[in-house]
Amino acid sequence: MSSKRFSSVWDAIEDSPEDAENMKLRSALMVALKAHLARSDLSQAQIAKLFRVTQPRVSDLLRGKINLFGLDALVNMAVAAGLRVRMSVRKAA
Repeated sequence: MSSKRFSSVWDAIEDSPEDAENMKLRSALMVALKAHLARSDLSQAQIAKLFRVTQPRVSDLLRGKINLFGLDALVNMAVAAGLRVRMSVRKAA
């Protein structure tokens, strides 16, 4: 049995480099949002109002259901939460 090493779990489980990169970005945004919201005293209902989404949608976010969120939605939520999103683009190794 040979073992292949990956730089990210997303590189290992996604079918293409494009999908892996998308998942890395979505994952980073979700982690940052969840950490920020955990430090707040807001209820899920209050967060839903802030994000202009339903409470079940907030529950999905806090439970880490990454497959239900695109980059646009996560960026919009981050900005609504008072976070600033920056992107860095560099040549692949």
